[in-house]
Parts: sequence; C-alpha cells; structure tokens
Amino acid sequence: MRLIFSESEPDYSRYCYPYVVWAAPDPEDEPVHFFQAGFLPASPAMDSYYLTRQLRLPLGCFRLSSENRRILRKGAPLRCRLIAKGDYEVTADKRDRWLGYADARFGPGVMSARRLQGLLEGEVISHFLVFEDEARDGHEVGIVLLYLSRPTLAFYYYAFYDLEYLSRNLGMYMMTRAAELFAAEGFSWLHLGTCYSERALYKTQFSGIEFFNGFRWSSDLDSLKHLLRRDVRSAHALQDPVFLGMEGGLPSILKTRGFRLA
Repeated sequence: MRLIFSESEPDYSRYCYPYVVWAAPDPEDEPVHFFQAGFLPASPAMDSYYLTRQLRLPLGCFRLSSENRRILRKGAPLRCRLIAKGDYEVTADKRDRWLGYADARFGPGVMSARRLQGLLEGEVISHFLVFEDEARDGHEVGIVLLYLSRPTLAFYYYAFYDLEYLSRNLGMYMMTRAAELFAAEGFSWLHLGTCYSERALYKTQFSGIEFFNGFRWSSDLDSLKHLLRRDVRSAHALQDPVFLGMEGGLPSILKTRGFRLA
C-alpha cells in the first residue's frame, strides 16, 4: 500500500495544513486491506482509495435490537434477493428510476448518469441486493449496490428505492435486512459508508457499530457525536481537548496508533 497526500486549503491561524490521504495498491494488496485501514474506494476500478470517517458493523456477534426488529416488521411483506452483477439486467427504466431517486434524495446532478454507469461497469460493484414487494406481484421497490469480498466484508455502497415507500422506512429496512443477511452468511464486517453529518447517524442504530476516527476503529458513539457537533473552525481533532480526553491523551495516541512508515 502506497500513501499519497493531496494538499487542501490551509488555515494558518489554526495551524491546519491539511492533506487528503489517498492510497494506491501494491501487487500483493487486496481491497479488504484498505477497508480495514479506514479507506474507501475512490474509483470504480478500485485502483485508488481515500481515508475517511466511515462506519462498519462487526457481524460475528450481531444481534437484532428491538428497534431493528420493529423496522423489519414494518417492511413486511418485502423480500430480498442477493444477485451477482452478471446475473442482473440493468434496464434503461431501472437506471432512470435510480437517477430520479438520487436527484430527490442527494440533490440534482450529484449522481449523474455517467457516474452511475461508471460504477455499474467497475469492480466496485460486484452484487445487487434487490427488494421486491410480494403484495405487488414481486414488483422491484429497492436495490443496494454492493461490493462483496467473501468471507470478510460487504460494502453497502449506494441504495435506491421507491419513494412511495418512504413512510414504511424502506431505506432503514434495506440496511437492517442487509445486516441480518450478511451476518447469517458468515461475513465479518458490513461497511456502511461515511458519517460526516448528524443526518448520517441513522446508520449507527446497530449494536456494536464502529467508526474510523483517523487512527483507529472506535465503538464510542459519544466520541463520534462530539466530532459531528464540535466547532470545526476552532481546531482540528488532535487539538481538541475533549476528543483527546476520550482517546487517553495525545502521548498515548502517538505511542500506540497511526501508520508506521519504513
């Protein structure tokens, strides 16, 4: 794994000289190595990765909470099917519906037709998790674009669904059902993407959820919420006394954490 640092805007008043951390694979590297180190794919070809505050769910001891079970009951009578990319036909109608959902939920143009096509053609999508409404003769109402590396990880990349089902919490149902399914199939981790706003905290409704804080995986949700709510203009995380206190202080972090360069 090779690290590359891409310079971003500095703030001299706060001693912030930021670099975005990217990584590129060496021949012996597998995608799972990057996920475990806190990186997510930066390209559909998975030939570059970026370090980010992301979430992952350990599945070895996963148990549904009462809230998880409530969400699953609310989603009935939906069924889901895991389908390899080569066995699923992406029609023009489906693509248009996915883009319509993306415009409504993410904002116009955030997911362009070109970007979606690039994802579908790339290695970053290996499977689809398809949701169908049995009460409507198996009508497809939602889909998740996935990257699977058995038996280690499942990456829940993008989800698209029929907004008529919004009142039934279909989006949360799809994520909960995915966690239940991949736990049953023996996967170790379900990666759920980034968490940079309080709106993304819905992803933390699973017992044992972890986030990457820049130097380790942490299950301390109070620490995550502090990072989301703190005044980012005051200082970067390692200058924040509250965050440092949660992590045992800067000397402890520097002694036991971080990337080691040869």
